[in-house]
Amino acid sequence: MIDHPRYDSIGHGYAIRRREDPRYRERILAALGDARTVVNVGAGAGSYEPRDRYVLAVEPSDVMAAQRAKELAPAIRASAGRLPFRDGSLDAAMSILSLHHWDDEREAGVRELRRVATGPVVIVTFDPEVSRAMWLVTDYLPELADMDRRIFPSLEQLSKWLGGTTHVDVLPIPRDTSDWMLGALWAHPERVLDAAARNATSGFARMPPDVVARVVTAVERDLENGTWDARHGHLRKLDAYDAGLRLLVNTPA
Repeated sequence: MIDHPRYDSIGHGYAIRRREDPRYRERILAALGDARTVVNVGAGAGSYEPRDRYVLAVEPSDVMAAQRAKELAPAIRASAGRLPFRDGSLDAAMSILSLHHWDDEREAGVRELRRVATGPVVIVTFDPEVSRAMWLVTDYLPELADMDRRIFPSLEQLSKWLGGTTHVDVLPIPRDTSDWMLGALWAHPERVLDAAARNATSGFARMPPDVVARVVTAVERDLENGTWDARHGHLRKLDAYDAGLRLLVNTPA
């Protein structure tokens, strides 16, 4: 039984600001190869799901599932740790910025992805050792680095759980990305002041209100007095930045 999925609380309005980026979509579809049947675990509102293949979406949150586009298949209510599919019953499995919400099912869920797929397992995640270097974390929200170390398995750990062969690619985050994940704030400090934009990122949504208020006050002050631009203004000239986003593709032994 699934008990009060996290995104029933923090997922409202997610699909509006977390729209899929076509550049990431292209990379993810390429990683799936010629797979015709795919399970998407932690499917959410359906971003990055293939439209030209048979997809089984697994999503425990009613709030997130309700935001799925009409052309997408309804999501099965299940959790990552016990997927309701037979061994090797699907060509591929995918999880896009989801596994850090699997809590004590992270290892079991990753192993489940490998169990049910005969072909590639495709995971988009963050490397917390890279993401911690972003200005938001170093200057304003060190609590995020501590949380990310707890909730994001290392790439090495993921590889061990999956077995087989794992390849990892860097996914730089473009300035103009339509997917307003927390890492996309690298180029848009003003979005920290926008409650709707903040709440579309689980990093902010999972923080205590007093911590969020402290960060908003500090960023607003530093934008107004020029401190942010004095420290990080060079970022405004970049088209993309490595905030730790990674594409992991695993193939079985």
